[in-house]
Amino acid sequence: MGMSLPECLRQLDIRKGVVGLATGVGAIYLLYKAIKAGIKCQPPMCNGSPICIARECPAPGERALPSEAPASEASSVGGPKGLAIERERHGRDSGELRRLLNSLECKQDEYTKAMILHSITRCVYLLEAEACACTPGDIRLVGSMLDDKDNNVKIQALNTLKAFSGIRKFRLKIQEHSIKVLELISTIWDSELHIAGLRLLNNLPLPDFVHPQLRRVMPALMEILQCDYILAQVQAVRLLSYLTQKNDLLYDILNCQVHSNFLDLFQSTQPGSLLFEVLMFAERLSEGRNAPHYRAVKWHYKEESLHEALFGDESRLADRLLSLVIHPEEDVQIQACKVIVSLQCPQDLRPRASCQTSPSFFNSGE
Repeated sequence: MGMSLPECLRQLDIRKGVVGLATGVGAIYLLYKAIKAGIKCQPPMCNGSPICIARECPAPGERALPSEAPASEASSVGGPKGLAIERERHGRDSGELRRLLNSLECKQDEYTKAMILHSITRCVYLLEAEACACTPGDIRLVGSMLDDKDNNVKIQALNTLKAFSGIRKFRLKIQEHSIKVLELISTIWDSELHIAGLRLLNNLPLPDFVHPQLRRVMPALMEILQCDYILAQVQAVRLLSYLTQKNDLLYDILNCQVHSNFLDLFQSTQPGSLLFEVLMFAERLSEGRNAPHYRAVKWHYKEESLHEALFGDESRLADRLLSLVIHPEEDVQIQACKVIVSLQCPQDLRPRASCQTSPSFFNSGE
């Protein structure tokens, strides 16, 4: 009450400074506690998930670790173990992929097996060194999952084999499962299984001993191509396009029965990714049938065959191709032009100045 105004203001400033300092110190202390708690925090122990089961499952001949062992594992810097990918980056084997593979030899339910296979697939892509250290026996183990009664297990096993097929030394071993994969594709009508199986086959060079089985499954491949599931259609036409280049399979493909609306695959409303693959398939078919060694034989085709749908006298493929020349996607335009050229000019006539137009391609007045 007896203080002057300057003294009151000076005391008020001091109080504000003290409060601000206390607030700052408190904030720093809380931040310190939060960081300390984060560093000391251990991931929760799990005991029911498939991945935990895989980690706890011992290798053949090994004893299981005590339940408290995982919590005590620490890195050389005192913190908890880092991610497997981080350890591989520093040249250390995490052992994660090996534990997962060993876990497949344990008795598991279908859901757990599918989840373990999914985790193996991720590890193969992410842990290159550990994946390369796997053995043909591991490939055989994964391949045995194709005989499981559950379709989801089969699908995950196909995805795992696809991941391993990116490693050159395993390709021959994976090829041994080609016939089984073709059998699954042709006998089980499941779009996800079709996609997984066809992706695997498209990532492998198919040996000649598989050709007899390929002839048997050709109708199934053609059915998948004509289904309404884009991802499966793209994979199916890629495989068929590859097989078209095999001389002993070309006639089987051309004589394969198709639906009456097969040319709907060439409609401009189809996705560009599918159109491009279908047009490439048509180009390779056209080049194959125009090859001298193929034209040297007089072939007979069924009325509802792929040959008649694409190259028969009553085919309307020309109309489809002309509409695709002005497609919004440039890749589709170019591929449509390539098909037109291949239809008009057989390979052995292309160097000549003029080519006779096929009567089945452009009718009079078109």
